[in-house]
Amino acid sequence: MTGQPRIVVTGVSGRMGRMLVQVINESDDARLAGALERSGHDWIGRDLGAMLGGAETGVIVGDDAGAVLADADVVIDFTSPAASVGFAQDAAKAGVVHVVGTTGLSDADIATIDGAGRDTVIVRAGNMSLGVNLLMTLVKQVAEALDPAWDIEVIEAHHRHKVDAPSGTALMLGQAAADGRGVALDDVSDRGRDGITGARTPGDIGFSAIRGGDIIGEHDVLFATEGEQIVLRHRATDRALFARGALRAALWGHGQPPGAYDMVDVLGLTRSG
Repeated sequence: MTGQPRIVVTGVSGRMGRMLVQVINESDDARLAGALERSGHDWIGRDLGAMLGGAETGVIVGDDAGAVLADADVVIDFTSPAASVGFAQDAAKAGVVHVVGTTGLSDADIATIDGAGRDTVIVRAGNMSLGVNLLMTLVKQVAEALDPAWDIEVIEAHHRHKVDAPSGTALMLGQAAADGRGVALDDVSDRGRDGITGARTPGDIGFSAIRGGDIIGEHDVLFATEGEQIVLRHRATDRALFARGALRAALWGHGQPPGAYDMVDVLGLTRSG
């Protein structure tokens, strides 16, 4: 495929939706072709540019995914699990690339979304930044190198409006640690401590979540044993980095064969193990 891919943004009135629109409009490599919002939203049927406080652009906000995707090459989706499952089916029917940054997905949601890769390109990631995906590689390497006497804790912080915990990125990092140790994350995950919990279970991978203010995203992976600690850290200071990563995924996915991919594929990182 050649030419600028035509991109649709879902949840266009939200924080990520607005940022995606800005990043796409600033790009010379893609163009915004459509915008989606939930049925009943005040923006439905109105010009997106005007709704964002600028000049009219001719892009009208719609709520019929099938109709909007008919004239698109890619849909970028940072919405909700239920919405993303529906968009995966819509994207597969329309034959457009589906870039999914939604978090809080269940195993069943993931299976359904990735299953759409039989018919189209799915690029799904809990975090689309280069730094986080490099951090995942480091976490796996460190976990593989250290013996089980080292406790592992994933500590994450986000803004007060985030509705899921642990974050999708925290779970990605926990999975990387579990992969490094050669264990199933579900078997060793410790996600809640309150009251008299008893001593930490050896080999567990713990998760701690902080919510407050306007924190964009901070993730620490702590490796701790008697007498020493290792901390691997990533801090996001600009939400645009996630939008830029999603656009990079969209451009990469445009022209790829059908399949379920992630940011390791997009960024060309070595997939070890």
